[in-house]
Amino acid sequence: MTHTRGDKILLLKDLCARLPYGVKFLRESWNYEWDQEMSVIEVLEDIDKDGYINNTKVYTIEDIKPYLRPMSSMTEEEENEYYNTEVSSNIHSDRIDWLNAHHFDYRDLIEKGLAIEVTEKNNPYK
Repeated sequence: MTHTRGDKILLLKDLCARLPYGVKFLRESWNYEWDQEMSVIEVLEDIDKDGYINNTKVYTIEDIKPYLRPMSSMTEEEENEYYNTEVSSNIHSDRIDWLNAHHFDYRDLIEKGLAIEVTEKNNPYK
């Protein structure tokens, strides 16, 4: 699937927002988790203007697919927790942080082929 530059930027923005929450992703058919042991800044600095990441091998940003939950998979309990998350000054950043912490795909990345849907059988967060 070919992705636009806008898709690549959207994915990069989304990944950056999820870094503090232990986002797991698939890269070249192996699982990996960004955490404190890996220099996230170095990885992000290595992304050039065309979206390429230089490491031991060249990857494009769309080669990194985070495991995300569709919004429709939110349980009733989670929905209550989400709607009860305090919103200060009409800025919904607390709710966005909550969605990121619970790995929800509020940007429709799964639909765009930029993320992998977390399912009962395919859940790296368990």
